[in-house]
Amino acid sequence: MSTASRAFRESNLFGTPIRDLNLEIAETRLAPLLDQFRSELAAKGIKRLVPKFHLSTEWGVPFGTVVIGIPFYLARPELTDLHGEEVGHIEGFNEHDILRYLRHEMGHVVNYGYKLYDDEAWVKLFGSITQPYLEDYRPQPFSRRFVRHLPGWYAQKHPDEDWAETFAVWMTPDHDWRADYAPWPTALAKLEYCERTMARLADRDPLVTATELDEDVGELDYSLREYYKNQPAENEPPTSAGLDGDLRAIFDDLAPPPEKGEEQAAAQETRPAAALIRKLERPLMADVFRWTGHFPEKTRSLMRHLAQRAEALQQVYPLDSENDAIIGVTILVTSLAMNHVHRGGYFPEMQPPEKPASTSEDAKPATEEPAAANETPTKPSPAEPPPKSGNQKSKTADDADTADMAEEARS
Repeated sequence: MSTASRAFRESNLFGTPIRDLNLEIAETRLAPLLDQFRSELAAKGIKRLVPKFHLSTEWGVPFGTVVIGIPFYLARPELTDLHGEEVGHIEGFNEHDILRYLRHEMGHVVNYGYKLYDDEAWVKLFGSITQPYLEDYRPQPFSRRFVRHLPGWYAQKHPDEDWAETFAVWMTPDHDWRADYAPWPTALAKLEYCERTMARLADRDPLVTATELDEDVGELDYSLREYYKNQPAENEPPTSAGLDGDLRAIFDDLAPPPEKGEEQAAAQETRPAAALIRKLERPLMADVFRWTGHFPEKTRSLMRHLAQRAEALQQVYPLDSENDAIIGVTILVTSLAMNHVHRGGYFPEMQPPEKPASTSEDAKPATEEPAAANETPTKPSPAEPPPKSGNQKSKTADDADTADMAEEARS
């Protein structure tokens, strides 16, 4: 725990309504970053469409507006540290990452500002914006039909996100996307459509200029303590199948060989396996999500379970074999994560039942677009989006595999 976050947590501010923390973008590290971002927009010829920025509970753009919400915890370093300790994953962990999210959100602003989702060519390339928005999407890592920008293969989540990710790649300065995506004809076609579209819109005023704020930091009447208390509960992995044998396979193999003798083996310095697993928790939350699409909070739950079991089993490893232990744990967690993404459970024989879509009014929406003419859409975001109504069937993993193989054959 950092000194700054500890002081903040122990102060009265942790129980103060967030609106009374007087958080603003001005005079924070966000202000010069937004100036840089505006310069990027100008360099790309985006001058008629002007986004409005404000601090909110998460990244997002309310549908039908040109407003970009930025997580309030990025306004102050101690709040960023606190968020990392409470949640374990920070969307905007440094300046480069903040700009990455800004480019993605600007893609939503362009989409809503010019109503691109109504364009026949847009629908043909990206799909219908009314397609159901699934909470747990199952991406196909390294699919050649989608660009790569945010972690977790986020372009595969929904047509709206596919466009936002494509726009972000197109907008990234000094990125030779033509060369990078030349072997990927479908992804390249999306980028070329983006370039043509933005050139066509350069001198046109947006159709939508609404700037209504959603969950503005100045209106949040709950405290940081309440905010983090209401974060999604951890999902416990199915313990009945057990991972004890897998942990033993990692750490028992690192034990000194018998030929070294009991005295030499006893003299070898060891470390508790549970402490190593806990140390790896945060970096693996981010990296496993980036490459598999397994949500960070699920990785955290899985690793905490592994740490508990390693502690109960009193597993240790030789200090001079720590790199091997790290590799073993990393491969185990990644393999389980891939099972969960593609099979719906860590153990294929024990897939959890499908959970009904949440309808709780307390669930905070993170990505949303219109699902029906009589519904009011809410805030899109690269975090955990709510389920969306609709009757269009989403592609299955097998569908995606077939499409990727067909594209590879064509290229």
